[in-house]
Amino acid sequence: MNEHRFFLTAIFLAVLYSIVKLYEPFLMIITIASLLAVATYNITLKLYAIFKNRYIAAILSTLLLTVLLFGPIVYTLTSIGSLANNFDPAIVEKVQIYLKNFDFQLPTSIAFLQPNITDFIDSINVAQISKTAITYLGSIGKNSAGFLKDMFLIVIFFFFASLNGKAIIEYTKSVMPMDAEEINLVFAEVANVMSVVFYSILISAIFQGALFALISIYMGYDGLLLGIFYGFASLIPIVGGALMWIPLCAYELAHGNTLSAITIATYSIVVISIIADTFVKPLIIKYINDKFVKTPTRANELLIFFAIFAGLTTFGFWGMILGPAITTLFISILKLYKLLKEKRYM
Repeated sequence: MNEHRFFLTAIFLAVLYSIVKLYEPFLMIITIASLLAVATYNITLKLYAIFKNRYIAAILSTLLLTVLLFGPIVYTLTSIGSLANNFDPAIVEKVQIYLKNFDFQLPTSIAFLQPNITDFIDSINVAQISKTAITYLGSIGKNSAGFLKDMFLIVIFFFFASLNGKAIIEYTKSVMPMDAEEINLVFAEVANVMSVVFYSILISAIFQGALFALISIYMGYDGLLLGIFYGFASLIPIVGGALMWIPLCAYELAHGNTLSAITIATYSIVVISIIADTFVKPLIIKYINDKFVKTPTRANELLIFFAIFAGLTTFGFWGMILGPAITTLFISILKLYKLLKEKRYM
């Protein structure tokens, strides 16, 4: 019996290795699609309860994901090409000249920083910045085809994961060498936290992007494009939307529009950063926890913050999904180990 088990284990490991090598180019895509399906599983269940058809539920769930998540990305990628072609290095030079000629005095408590700031402004290399900006814009446009291909495959895998999610979960439970209660503990923990993180990130980015789009349209810019940029920038920990409104203020100052720059800065700090992010965002997360998550969970916001930051640093754009998922899975396994340990000594 032991020989048969050893032989079967060896065969299984060999086949598993072959499967991993075979699908290695698609592992990241399959992982992202699976995690997105887990995060939106409750929406798929609600759609199924309404239409009583799992195909319709999976199609609508896939369309919703495509419009909300991938639609803005496609629009951004198509707009970057025109930005690269119309990029004017003189803009950067105007900003630098304005900053050099701007007579500012820091408060006495931090006056010692003024020489360093002046030296930094003087050291700005306009030609190098322009060259770097054009290179980055060009590389984004060049790699957009691969990114769009990955998005298309994610949508396909997401559809099948949503369509067959229940069957896959049940089959996984049947082959796992653990009790159903233990598997449910891990799955519920990961699914709940992923749902809260995904919904709150998506809705918060859309909300903040829409607010910045309003001020952009008022100032005569492409509100949709800048709103999307701001939404993505808001996902970056610490700096967030400042990556958008500070350069826009500098651009307005370089053209002598001091009032416009002050308006943009005040609006971004007070309305978006303070009111929306500090007061409205927690209400959004609470509403999602109560209405969309099957079993409400209390996720540690600081832990999720570091998980997203680490994910973005390690995996890039998709790290905002992978970071919390890996962290949550690790914590769930620790909880499972504690549960098994308590059972052993009961």
